[in-house]
Amino acid sequence: MSRIVRIVAFGFGLLGGVLASQGPEFSQQYRQRLGGAIDELNKVLQRFDADAQVNGETQATAIARLRGNPDNLVSRQGVAMQANTERLTRLQAHRQTMLEAGPFMRVALMVRDGDVDVMEAAYRDFEPAVPVTEEGILAAAAGFIALWGGFLLLAGFLRSLRRPRAPTLRA
Repeated sequence: MSRIVRIVAFGFGLLGGVLASQGPEFSQQYRQRLGGAIDELNKVLQRFDADAQVNGETQATAIARLRGNPDNLVSRQGVAMQANTERLTRLQAHRQTMLEAGPFMRVALMVRDGDVDVMEAAYRDFEPAVPVTEEGILAAAAGFIALWGGFLLLAGFLRSLRRPRAPTLRA
């Protein structure tokens, strides 16, 4: 195999390694965003709960009171606060599931069950990096092998198409 093909294959392998390592890196940045979203929703709900308590209400009764108010603005605030409560519960459960999952499962869980808003925010601010975690190194190695080996297989196949075929003997 020519030296140029091996050099190009190595370059493709490096590119594959860098690209594949971005999955675990994006997952890590997503988890940071997820934690920030949970922290912020906790603060909002803590303020709401404190205001409800001062007025002799629980969170549930305060939300019901807002939702039942004839003033459209107030009623919509009750709907929004109910949505915040439900979203916080979902995000906390998702975060716990990700914490309990193994390294490669976190990427799969993010893709399968991830919060779209958090994922979009992580994507907008995503900064590529090559993670040095076990997960990042194995993903990079798999990407390297896939593109390096794929390129070598393709080059070998194309070379076999160009080789002259031996004449067949007739009896």
